[in-house]
Amino acid sequence: MGPDVRGRASADPVQHSRAVVALALAALALGGFAIGTTEFVASGLLPDIARELLPQAYAVSSSDAIAQAGILVSAYAAGVVVGAPVLAAVTARLPRKTVLLGLLVVFVLATVATAVLPGFGFVVAARFVAGLPHGAYFGIATVAASELLGPGRRGQAATSVLLGLTIANVVGVPAVTAIGQAVGWRVAYLVVAAAFALTFVAVLIAVPKGPGDPAATIRTELRAFARLQVWLAVALGAIGFGGLFAAYTYVAPITTDITGLSASAVPVVLIVFGLGMTVGNVASGRFVDRGIRRSVIVGFVGTLLALIVLLVGAHTVVGLFAGVFLIGVFASVLGPAIQVRLMDVAAGSTTIAAASTHSALNIGNSLGAALGAVAIAGGLGYLSPIAVGIGVTSLGLGIAVVAFGIEHRGQRPAALPGRPAPEA
Repeated sequence: MGPDVRGRASADPVQHSRAVVALALAALALGGFAIGTTEFVASGLLPDIARELLPQAYAVSSSDAIAQAGILVSAYAAGVVVGAPVLAAVTARLPRKTVLLGLLVVFVLATVATAVLPGFGFVVAARFVAGLPHGAYFGIATVAASELLGPGRRGQAATSVLLGLTIANVVGVPAVTAIGQAVGWRVAYLVVAAAFALTFVAVLIAVPKGPGDPAATIRTELRAFARLQVWLAVALGAIGFGGLFAAYTYVAPITTDITGLSASAVPVVLIVFGLGMTVGNVASGRFVDRGIRRSVIVGFVGTLLALIVLLVGAHTVVGLFAGVFLIGVFASVLGPAIQVRLMDVAAGSTTIAAASTHSALNIGNSLGAALGAVAIAGGLGYLSPIAVGIGVTSLGLGIAVVAFGIEHRGQRPAALPGRPAPEA
């Protein structure tokens, strides 16, 4: 008997061949690919969406209409925030494969609804529903990958699932953005729905059956949120990624209005971002497993420097590409680091912790998009969201320092009788 990934006693895990593990991880990563595409493609298509769904506002001010269309990004993120902890807690006792398949059905239906529903309000509602299974999928898939890979490899498990998301930013998002620009953004979302349907088939065929946690209840899973360090870890994701998304949400108008490139260059910029994420993803798995605190600090500092590069260099093609690439690199370091950090401090509620990571990251997504929209609507221009992102990321770094300081003081050896406690 040994501890399972939730910190509870369990029977020895079933051993699978390398081929079975590789195929299962590929199927789980394909889900990450589809999710990454549906999450990020809106940023490249905001001008097109605003032009169709908000024609009167677009005729008066294209920048105001694009800022208003940014609500679509916030709506999806809000769905993730709500759905991640709720679905993870409710489904913790169910077989993981069954839950993953159910979540993929929701993705397919909500994404089709995005493509076919008329009117801005209906599309916003569809994006909210599409976000509900996002965090639960990544959380449950990460736990499943951890069990397949074995103990001590949670960072690699997280990055293996997130590899699909990084590839989405190299291939999926640029390709679907180009399709949307050429034949309409609604067709783009139908392509995304097809990717989710393909993932359903892949998970059905390739992922081994496995039990849920029979001891889990909603109450035991939610117990994690009684811990201060859990809330601080959630704040790391919410604040830290708020800075990143404040800039990334408006990459299309930054590319066209600040750098002066044509709309056809937007998919290229998205490819550069995806390449940065891929580089960061490949490097971050073992890096995270070797030191969580160090990985979090490196992720925040790197993201902060990348945003500064983008702010200073956005007027040039080199500066734009360098800033976007570096943001992608450090986002792929920071994401898995925060996920493993949250799984560590949740102590026994790993499923909800892994899912809540994506809830936290999408609070950041929603917060960043909203703050960027406020800055643009305030007449500060398309560079202002980058400046907002620098401030928000700096706050995230400060929270990390505070969280690690509190933890370090709590781990100091107790004082011996008659002697003072040793200095930290």
